[in-house]
Amino acid sequence: MTRFVYQCTDCGRRYPRDAVRYLCPLCSRDYRPGMPLLGVLSAQFDYEAIRAKFGKDKPDWNVFSAVEKKWFPPMPVGNTPFFRSVALGEELGFSDVWIKNDGLNPSGSLKDRASFLVVAEANRLQEEVIVAASTGNAASALAAVCASAGKRAVIFVPHNAPRAKLAQMILYGATVVPLQGTYDDAFRLSLEYSAKRGGLNRNTAYHPLTIEGKKTVGLEIWQQNRWRVPDVILVPTGDGVILAGVHKAFYDLKAAGLISRLPRLVCVQAESSDAIHRYVESGVYEDAARPDTVADSISVSIPANAHWARRVIVESGGFSLTVSDREILDGQRVLAARTGVFAEPSCAAGVAALRKLRGSNRLDRGAQIVLLVTGHGLKDVEAAMRSLRLPASVAPTLAGCESALKAQRKKGRR
Repeated sequence: MTRFVYQCTDCGRRYPRDAVRYLCPLCSRDYRPGMPLLGVLSAQFDYEAIRAKFGKDKPDWNVFSAVEKKWFPPMPVGNTPFFRSVALGEELGFSDVWIKNDGLNPSGSLKDRASFLVVAEANRLQEEVIVAASTGNAASALAAVCASAGKRAVIFVPHNAPRAKLAQMILYGATVVPLQGTYDDAFRLSLEYSAKRGGLNRNTAYHPLTIEGKKTVGLEIWQQNRWRVPDVILVPTGDGVILAGVHKAFYDLKAAGLISRLPRLVCVQAESSDAIHRYVESGVYEDAARPDTVADSISVSIPANAHWARRVIVESGGFSLTVSDREILDGQRVLAARTGVFAEPSCAAGVAALRKLRGSNRLDRGAQIVLLVTGHGLKDVEAAMRSLRLPASVAPTLAGCESALKAQRKKGRR
């Protein structure tokens, strides 16, 4: 591990590692529940030391870590597949499309990366309880990593979180509190609970190590891409923390002199959960009024990391766009049919966005484009079923089977 300090992404003040735990003490004085976070912290490393220590022949990724390896939970996270899909590129009209499939992390989502590092920090601080708010994936991830490390997870979730994710949390042994409210209600209550009852709060962006954990997906992309920076990375976006994490990976690499440019980041949001998109387009922040979307993982009214997310999109030369629920479900089907990757709806938003960009001048048709798949489709099978009709059962005879196959071929031609 390389030495680091925390720097406020709003005012720029710097703090020693153990002088702060969550937000900038000065900027966060103006924060109130019901607004994007103020004073989100970013870990700033000794980049000269990283440059001196890091070698591509034997890469030591611990130099980029904000927690020492000795505190890591005993659970393998990361090193997920990265591959090119010619078939998907041809379907969408781009010649160099790649998939980073983080749905193959242990609990089935990219959120394992953030939970892994926060639990490592809990080990360092000797905290036994970790608290979080989530629509599902962050909670499942935290519950899984806590189970591996012998920690207790206390999780606040909206009552309508996907049942598969709720089942995961409970099976992992977490204390789960479903709320008759939204993700924003869960976020607020989790802060109140940890402030009064103690424990380490894992809330996205509120704890700076959630961003440090998620940046590892960007570091992996760079390595798996043979030490090249992709031209574009499409990121399904809710709170904006994955966006910040991907950007932070390439920011760190550039600051250490290991790369010369950043990838363009494209923020993809659901039409009804579009607060960051409108913030990027107008420069004025407003909540998403009714974030009701099939893509539960990116459904949020008040994105916690809105301010930093907007900055990284602009800094990378990227942009944002929205997609409808119908486009998302169609993207889910296309991704599965062309690549064999079954992604939950939020991740399919990237496919829907790329299809929407076909023929536009916002992306070069020959650019290397990475689609970040952040969660497995088995997380929310009920959502996938909205656009599917299962075949009717037939008599167990060859004639019955042939009749069914003929009907399905006919349907496929329509």
